[in-house]
Amino acid sequence: MKPHGLKGDVIVRLTTNRPERVAPGSVLHGSDGRQFRVVRSSSHRGRFIVCFEGVSGIDQAEGLRETELLAPPLVDGDALWVHELIGSRVEDRTGRILGTVEEVEANPASDLLVLDGGALIPLRFVVGTEPGVRVTVDVPDGLLDLA
Repeated sequence: MKPHGLKGDVIVRLTTNRPERVAPGSVLHGSDGRQFRVVRSSSHRGRFIVCFEGVSGIDQAEGLRETELLAPPLVDGDALWVHELIGSRVEDRTGRILGTVEEVEANPASDLLVLDGGALIPLRFVVGTEPGVRVTVDVPDGLLDLA
């Protein structure tokens, strides 16, 4: 964080694609152990201008410089988290085991599951998950014949 203006607002750069992290009412935890409640925020040049409860004036904002903010985990039943996919067994709808996820590779069209045998499966074909255990996919005929 760094100060913005004279009233205590700060510039926050998010390292998440979830802007609701700085929505009014959100509570963030500072690397210094303090908690910060968001009063208001607005997008500004790829970052956010944020006003925190109890922070007023440039001197208080300056005291927050370089403070790293952390947020509690989100509960999102539709989200796939990379750390929960790595090491998971991949199987098709019939239960046939296709391999184990070694990594998730970023791809503009659809991120890819990289399996231990070298196969690549676009995430758009994932139809079910049991986090950290199993990923079920419905791949079109012939997709895995190329691996």
